[in-house]
Order: sequence, then structure tokens, then C-alpha cells
Amino acid sequence: MTTTAVRKPKPRPTISDVARLAGVSISTVSRVLNDTAPVSEDVEQRVRNAVEMLNFTPHAAARNLAVRKTYTVGLLLPEVGNNFFAPLLRGVENAIRSSEYQLLVHASLRKPDDAPWRRTPVGEHNTDGMLVFVGSVEEEDLLRAHQRDFPMVLLFFRGPSSINIPWVGFDNRTGLCQAVEHLVTVHQRRRIVYLRGPVGNADSEERESAFCETLERLGVPILPELFTRGNYSAQGGENAIQELLARSIDFDAVFTGDDESATGVLAALRRAGRRIPEDVALVGFDDLPFSAHLNPPLTTVHAPIEQAGYMAASKLLSILAGEAPEVAMRLPVELVIRQSCGCVR
Repeated sequence: MTTTAVRKPKPRPTISDVARLAGVSISTVSRVLNDTAPVSEDVEQRVRNAVEMLNFTPHAAARNLAVRKTYTVGLLLPEVGNNFFAPLLRGVENAIRSSEYQLLVHASLRKPDDAPWRRTPVGEHNTDGMLVFVGSVEEEDLLRAHQRDFPMVLLFFRGPSSINIPWVGFDNRTGLCQAVEHLVTVHQRRRIVYLRGPVGNADSEERESAFCETLERLGVPILPELFTRGNYSAQGGENAIQELLARSIDFDAVFTGDDESATGVLAALRRAGRRIPEDVALVGFDDLPFSAHLNPPLTTVHAPIEQAGYMAASKLLSILAGEAPEVAMRLPVELVIRQSCGCVR
């Protein structure tokens, strides 16, 4: 019986091998390869010749550690399945594509309210800066990164009040004012349901404040039983309306929180035999591509999601280039009239 010897792979040359062949120190090799300090022409040539002779390839992680740059930026999201994130990611990609950086995307996955946070695997150790979407990281981690001067730009929230981190968001107040005024003054709706977003969502809280202020200005009573949570999801919107109907709460309009929730609201109302918009008018927020193709087409507040992603990424790139961009950026929104509110095209 014969046995076949297993050939061991030839070991890869190391930086020590290069230094030995070139007759220099390891730190000198590192300076030449990473261009972190000047060396004489003779020394540089010897190192380059040794690299070529040994066919040496620097380990990417070691090189990045040496120059303290990864040439990567991170994007932290709470999830990626929601239709909102496709245009946002497209905007970020368009900004990053023309730069020297790569994009690393991580979804933290929305956790139950009582579940502990899981530490994100994206941060200072593997990126040069981060774009942070609301609800994707714990406040403690933001504070820690800010204290270390780690470049960050926040999407749709301002971060802790004690620090100034650049952020990009929408003009929520104007959008809600336009939507509520339209429902009240044009369609005479006075019992309008407000579907809240996820707990702690800054956009939802700001929109709710504007919603209440507009109702008060128009002389419409603010009724606590008409405020419930849709969590910016189709299932959340459906569950919220089912609960209101089960409790026999009377309402004649719904601000669905976002367009994703509107699909669930439509399903729940149809199942209950409620006509849209004759019995219940609907208004969303975002103007996602599918909104114009719902039945009836959804009246909604158009928000420039792709532009927000592009501007946030551009702001981060300018910080990485040593510039100091403005801290706050609010992008304008506008009401898009379709048929779900009661208007006729």
C-alpha cells in the first residue's frame, strides 16, 4: 500500500523577508510601502526590488492599520427590507462611487422595545466614518464615537442634545401642515387618525407636534384616542386600524405616518367595508414609487429620500477631507395631491 504525501503550500513571503533581503528594518519597509515618511532613493529602490523578487503582497488589513485609514465608510440602518431604504441607499452609492472610498452597509435589525442592544460590528476599527440612520445605534455608542472625534453624519435625527453631530433630515413641519390643512379645509375632515412611527423616531415625534399645532390653529379638537402606533410598516398600519375599528373609534381620515403603513391601512379599511376616500381619506409621507399605483393613488408628502442619502454621504466625505460642513441640513418637502384624500384627478 502506497501513501501519497500531502504537499504543503509554499509559505507567503512576509515583510520580515523583504526587510532581510533589502538589508533594512521592517519599519523602513513599512515607510516605503505606505509612503508615511521619506527615505533615500537608494533605500526605496532596494525595498521595491526585494518586493518584486519575493512577489510580496502587503496584507490589506495591516496596511490600513499602518496608515490608520480603511478607505471605507459605513452605513448603519435598522433594516433593509423597507421600501424607504432603496432610494436612500441609491443616493449614498451615487455620492460614494466617485470617491476613493468603499461602502460597508450594516442592518442592526429593529429590536423589540425591551431587548438589549447588540454592539454593531461597524465602527472605528473598520471604517473611516459612518452614516447613521435613526434607530440603528445606541446613544451611548454615538457619544463614545463623538468623544473620539470619529467622523459621522446622522440621517433623520439630531443625536444627543449635548453634542453637535452633522445631520440631514426633512422639513417635517411644513409637510404635516400642508397635509392637515388640506384634509381639514378642502375635505372637511375633523377626526384624523395619526399613526406614530417606531418608539423614539425623531421624525415621527416632530411630525406629531406639527400635526397637533396645525389642528389647534384650525380649531379642530385634538383627540387622544385618534393617536396610535403604526411603526412605519404595512403590518403596523393594518394592526393599528383594526384595533381602532374593534374599539368602535369613529374617524374620517388617517395620516398613515409613511407610505409603507398606508398599504396596511388600505387593507384593513377595505376588509371592514370602508370606502376610500368617501368614508375615510388617507394621506401618507415619503412618496415612494408605489404610492402613485395604489388603489386609489395615495395623496402623500413627497420627501427627497435619494437626495437625503446623497447629501449625507457628501457631507461625510467633506468631513473626511478635512472640511467643516454645516451641522444641520433640512430638505424641503411638498404635498402631492392624488385621489386617496378625496380629490379628483
